[in-house]
Amino acid sequence: MEKAFTLIQVSEDLKTDYASYFLMGDANYWWESTHALEREGPVSWTRFKELFLEKYFPDCLENQLEVEFLELRQGERSVTEYEAKFKKLSRLVPKYVSTETQKARRSQQGLNPEIRNGVVALQLKTYPSVVQATLLIESDHKLAAKERGDRR
Repeated sequence: MEKAFTLIQVSEDLKTDYASYFLMGDANYWWESTHALEREGPVSWTRFKELFLEKYFPDCLENQLEVEFLELRQGERSVTEYEAKFKKLSRLVPKYVSTETQKARRSQQGLNPEIRNGVVALQLKTYPSVVQATLLIESDHKLAAKERGDRR
């Protein structure tokens, strides 16, 4: 929403009206009742976001996502699947990936050992470079496994 507001240059005092216009179903009913309870006149954008997050992204959910992020492991996933899950969760808990170096290290921590060992040795500092390296290492492992299978 913020991205759209920046693009179309919506003023601060209109953001709440614009955002609430697009609410549908239960979210719209929630806003109508919540707005009625906010007795101080127009609801600021900051207050709207606070109320919205309180309703739809409560602390307990944030805690669950934080634990899920910290415990995320590649496991049986491909590197691509792991990185997609990592990106999704990291957006929801930005305090753990606030710098490129943190993001790079965090993504390495959940990799399977045979891939992680190769990436860690490279001492990469940015997330994109870690992703590229993990994809190359995974591809090489698949090729090596295929070659071993062909020899048998």
